[in-house]
Amino acid sequence: QVQFVESGGGLVEPGGSLRLTCAASGFTFSDYGMSWYRQPPGKQRDVVAHVTRRDDITYYADSVKGRFTISRDNVKNTVYLQLNSLKPDDTAVYYCNAYGAPFNWGQGTQVTVSS
Repeated sequence: QVQFVESGGGLVEPGGSLRLTCAASGFTFSDYGMSWYRQPPGKQRDVVAHVTRRDDITYYADSVKGRFTISRDNVKNTVYLQLNSLKPDDTAVYYCNAYGAPFNWGQGTQVTVSS
């Protein structure tokens, strides 16, 4: 059974940083590109960042480019998202999934950026 466990969210002031972690299980992690998504309050879920299977190519949404960094560890079956220079507009529930979101979603981790 595929499972994603996201963690690392919290309340942070504008300009602050967080590191999100997603532990994946139930599939061959190294066979899939991995993505982080986010869903702000009252809005749809959208992709934020993507990393290829071998951690050699990354993609970022324009809204987070230069501030967020995605990486992965194929030994630990884990994908990370470093969030820097956070803004109130980054407030959302953050989720991970394989590229194209082929699997059921995890519970996500809440990121709230507020002073």
